[in-house]
Amino acid sequence: MRATSSSRPGWIVLAILSLVQFGLMFRAAQGDAAIVDEVAHIPAGYGYVTLLDYRLNPEHPPLVKALAALPLSWMDLHFPNDRDAWSGGLNAEWQVGRQFLFDSGNNADRIVLVSRIAPILLTILTTGLIYVWSSRLFGNLWGLMPAVLFGLSPHVLAHGHYVTTDVAAAFGVVLATFFFLRWLEDPSWTTLVLAGLAFGVAQLCKFSAVLLVPYFTVLTACWVALHATNRWRRASMLAGVVLIGYLVVVYPTYFLLTRNYPITLQATDTAFALSTYEHGPTPAGATCRLQRCPADLAVWMSRQPILRPMAQYGLGALMVAQRTAEGGKTYWLGRVAGRGSRAYFPIVYVLKEPLPVLILIFVSLAYGLRRDFSHFALAFWVLFYWLTSMRSPLNIGFRHLIPSLPFAYMLVASSWRQWSLKSGRVTVGLLAVLLLWFVGETLAASPYFLSSFNELGGGTREGYRYVTDSNFDWGQDALRLRQFVLDHPEIDRIAVDYFGGAPSSDYLRGISAKEERWSSARGNPTEYGIHWLAVSVNALQSAVQPAASDLPRAADDEYRWLTAVWPRARGLGGVPRPDFRAGTSIFIYRLP
Repeated sequence: MRATSSSRPGWIVLAILSLVQFGLMFRAAQGDAAIVDEVAHIPAGYGYVTLLDYRLNPEHPPLVKALAALPLSWMDLHFPNDRDAWSGGLNAEWQVGRQFLFDSGNNADRIVLVSRIAPILLTILTTGLIYVWSSRLFGNLWGLMPAVLFGLSPHVLAHGHYVTTDVAAAFGVVLATFFFLRWLEDPSWTTLVLAGLAFGVAQLCKFSAVLLVPYFTVLTACWVALHATNRWRRASMLAGVVLIGYLVVVYPTYFLLTRNYPITLQATDTAFALSTYEHGPTPAGATCRLQRCPADLAVWMSRQPILRPMAQYGLGALMVAQRTAEGGKTYWLGRVAGRGSRAYFPIVYVLKEPLPVLILIFVSLAYGLRRDFSHFALAFWVLFYWLTSMRSPLNIGFRHLIPSLPFAYMLVASSWRQWSLKSGRVTVGLLAVLLLWFVGETLAASPYFLSSFNELGGGTREGYRYVTDSNFDWGQDALRLRQFVLDHPEIDRIAVDYFGGAPSSDYLRGISAKEERWSSARGNPTEYGIHWLAVSVNALQSAVQPAASDLPRAADDEYRWLTAVWPRARGLGGVPRPDFRAGTSIFIYRLP
């Protein structure tokens, strides 16, 4: 769009915001080690781009992984596709990842940093897209507000510089909804095709984007009810949006990326991956159970040359559904649980979202929302997505809420805009104070964005008391542990209990201090002549906090020998206070 005199200041501010985003994320990317998921995602993407083989990490769609791997394909790297983990291991993404990064003569730090460039740029692009949409709704000035809230969110800056799918999911949902609403307003063939293509891109970002199907269905039904248009024509065109997305975007992408994935191996991998789905395969000659039918269909499709691209897509969606249903062990609010709680996301949101943003949201709710279709669409996605997330037993991080943030921030901007028209300078002054406070909190959290908590959650240093996993500790501080050891030449041996996608020894090799992989069950390291212990707080919380009845835990795994020497700090989620920290998440003890 050609900038006008009235819109040019907005674009200038957006350009400055983009530069600030890039600087903050790139700085964090330089200091953070490969987090858990990146050890699997980076080699998977490299296999997609260079070998056109989708055998690794089918649980996530390819877009972010492939974009991240593109610059890697121009580097002189050795990929371990000549080893057993690649050729014989079933979806051995973690083993291949460790071999690719650390055991093939490659520079792991350089690979990780280069692969993060594409996610950083995609995050900046998402911020720009939010501004384009918001400025159409609220004007160029107020359109900046949701862009700033999203672009400088410490959680967006954290996950926006990783090769993961959460910020990409926000991009896909915003892109698809923007063009879908344009199609509702102007149902031409052009807007239909654009909506379909955007929907397809969203499906390549994250499997949770499948929620756009019921979301768009409700929006279409409401639009028809409000405007009394031809419901059958609208329904058929809605089906066209979905078909265009899958046939023109999803299918060709998976067709290309499975080109060199041997069909016999794909069929074997698919059958094995889904062997436990809904109590296993349907016996020969029997009719499949309703819940099992999708898995049986995916297995059958994986053996058909024309259908196998969509079988790979279906496999990923089913793997996500299965993992979500199973839940996962996590520490939160003083307890280690195996399945989630419906209170998890609301509480984690209140503890992690910057306090000035919570105030902005509270005032918006108190003031109310405009009653038009665009605002209904924004609010309905937030409500629908949150309710779906809260029903999930898989509670592993604030990051799963990121696809709802752009819509929430746009609603906030709309409410404050309306309030400012009535209250004038008072509203603008209060808003300026809250935004400056917000920016200050974000800068204060840099570069430890992943561990960012607000004042209610104890801040960036103390949030581990309430919840861990990807909210605080995702293995990001391994390089900082390495630097700590280098800065302390008195450390000759150190025991390390590290929570990450690769062993701590991969990061500590080549330094004079000898590292010993440790766990609570091995006992006190001093009995082996080791007087330094480094332990990830996620592992520590999982060991010392009370566990749910369905999570039996041996006494040897509870770090009782450590808590006997270093009593746990008082208060919720207290653990033995460390003598030092590497970053925020690795606690270091100097043992007597």
